[in-house]
Amino acid sequence: MKKHLLIVEDDELVQSLLAAYMQNEDFKVSLAATGKEMLACIDSETIDLVLLDLGLPDEDGLVLARQVRARSSLPIIVLTARKEQKDRLAALEIGADDYLTKPFDPEELVLRVRNLLGRSESGATNEALKERTEIFKFEGWTLDAGGHSLTGPKDKNVSLTRAEFNLLASLARAPNRVLSRDYLLDAVSQDADAPTDRLIDVLVSRVRKKIEKNPKKPEIITTVIGCGYKFSVQVK
Repeated sequence: MKKHLLIVEDDELVQSLLAAYMQNEDFKVSLAATGKEMLACIDSETIDLVLLDLGLPDEDGLVLARQVRARSSLPIIVLTARKEQKDRLAALEIGADDYLTKPFDPEELVLRVRNLLGRSESGATNEALKERTEIFKFEGWTLDAGGHSLTGPKDKNVSLTRAEFNLLASLARAPNRVLSRDYLLDAVSQDADAPTDRLIDVLVSRVRKKIEKNPKKPEIITTVIGCGYKFSVQVK
């Protein structure tokens, strides 16, 4: 089966040339010219790797890379005209897997893509196994990441929306660490349209009503004023 690449590039000429070259190398290719189109494609199709330009008309590519990385381990190669070291370091720090500056040799790009896909495949089985066995127990609650379920102290299943579940899982994965609203936004954002900071406060409030003994005096998900939220109980 052909590997599926998503090329995110707003320059039509560069986009078409790159697509033609990668298709000739036996890749399946989808195209996006904006951040909104990119996120919509990732949510609706099975993508194996993203080739991401940073200078998009509606959103900075670094922000998009951060959003994708908060939600998945999807391989990302940044393709950009930005040559400054600070941009390269910022992209790699956010979680991009590779970085090429324009103009680049397409043969080199193909080698980098194949190498990155090979590494991703070798780690995919372990990652899937980890997700299936990722279970968090706290204060009588059991959060099953693989089964996407939350069970209460009396073995009662508690219903969570996808955003509520992603929020709770993100907090449980980092007990006693303060997570900023921006970090949590990246973790829960699944739609093409970027959510607002207010969404995190609403989601936290909703989750607290489902898991806290007294939602008005929370002990599990606590607020760190001016910083964000913290999962303040022990996770087993």
